[in-house]
Amino acid sequence: MSAKIEFGDFQTPLVLAEEICSFLSRQGIAPEIVIEPTCGLGSFLLAAANFFTKAKLFGFDINAEYVESARRALAAAGAASRATIETRDFFKHNWTTELQAFNGQLLVLGNLPWVTNATLSTLNAGNLPTKSNFQGFRGIEARTGKSNFDISEWMLIQLAQALRGKQAMIAMLCKTAIARKLLRFAWQNDGRILNAALYKIDAKKHFGASVNACLLLLHTGPGALAEAKVFENLGANSPSRILGLAGQDLVSDVRSYRKLQHLEGLCPYQWRSGVKHDCSSVMELRRNGGNHLQNKFGEKVELEPNYLFPLLKCSDLANGCAEPERVVLVTQTRIGEDTSVISANAPRTWNYLQSHKKLFDGRKSSIYSNRIPFALFGVGDYSFAPWKVAISGLHKSPRFVFVKPFQNKPVLFDDTCYFLPFEIEDEAKVVTEILNSEPCLQFIASLLFEDSKRPITVDLLERLNIHAIAEEAGLLDQWTLVRNQKHFNPEGQTRFQAEFIMEQAIKS
Repeated sequence: MSAKIEFGDFQTPLVLAEEICSFLSRQGIAPEIVIEPTCGLGSFLLAAANFFTKAKLFGFDINAEYVESARRALAAAGAASRATIETRDFFKHNWTTELQAFNGQLLVLGNLPWVTNATLSTLNAGNLPTKSNFQGFRGIEARTGKSNFDISEWMLIQLAQALRGKQAMIAMLCKTAIARKLLRFAWQNDGRILNAALYKIDAKKHFGASVNACLLLLHTGPGALAEAKVFENLGANSPSRILGLAGQDLVSDVRSYRKLQHLEGLCPYQWRSGVKHDCSSVMELRRNGGNHLQNKFGEKVELEPNYLFPLLKCSDLANGCAEPERVVLVTQTRIGEDTSVISANAPRTWNYLQSHKKLFDGRKSSIYSNRIPFALFGVGDYSFAPWKVAISGLHKSPRFVFVKPFQNKPVLFDDTCYFLPFEIEDEAKVVTEILNSEPCLQFIASLLFEDSKRPITVDLLERLNIHAIAEEAGLLDQWTLVRNQKHFNPEGQTRFQAEFIMEQAIKS
């Protein structure tokens, strides 16, 4: 099974390969050369041999047994004389030299591996590209998981770069998210994409995979149009929408975005993500009557209240729930804070943490490496603001929730949520109303991709121009009024947190 995972081995059914080649033929595509960079058992080459009867066929794969099977299949189909099938490691080949040398109408066809670099690293697999920060992420982004990528993303970028300036076509099965990442990279880095389209594919039907997939069709060459039509299937006559590049990022509906572009701008607030601890089985608990709490292991524990805070998760926010049913154990109020003081302030809590130390030490994210025991991430003074406006990052239908203190404590969120902290209740309420207004929700709809693992991101939220949206929604006077009151200051402690800390100190 690990070998299958290492090579992202989702073999394309012949019926799907034939459907795609038939579709390409109906589009008037008649290549003289067809190249499949990772041909596997040769389904696409067989389909291409049938639909592109004059084309020379080239197939490559790292698996020698697959290469031999593909050769036999093409020979049986009577296409051996025009087929070249070889064993080749994609990552060690100079694709620019090879692809630029071909003369004639060129089609790069196929289905690249569906596996991430993080998965391969876990397997200690060797089937990886040379490590480089090809996405240009900052260090902190890379360390918190943003740099994890599908191997097919890297491979597609290599192929697009190898064809830069050359008139050719790429028709590749891939995850829809990967197709968008390739387009974003190409459009931002002068990839010379003449035009592009995405045709949705039923990955569950063909591969048994519960992911959003598509056929990505690119025409490369001089010039560029930073738009791509999105079709619901291979038989659709017109696109359901057109995605495109707006500034430095993609938007899902570029036509709607242009109508609402005046609502974009710098957000006057700083969006924050919830607490990241990567140990929910220990850190997140539910009340089990009286003073007892129960963790996800089913263990009943009794902890001091000092380090316990009400917790809302993304599902709570998506359902509009602002009254927490869980609590979270918060070991730090700021990054780098010494956690050993817990042993004196809350000995039961300290013993509970120590009893699960192996789980904390086993956290894989590098952000915890060489840090204080039981350290958190995504925590600061802003976490303890009394009033908040929060939203789930994982749900495609945006809903902003006004969150107030619960049982005299500030409510915290897990790291699948985003929020704005406020010290003034009225300001939080008005901002909630602005963000839930129709103009704002329409603008968000033009930006977000519903099939993303995390449709709502900080990058998206930071594009919301609260002033312009308030004006559009008829709420500018209300917002201006509350803005003239004292703002939450993220550089220092809020009054609420200061009072809470003083109260706990007195109890100690």
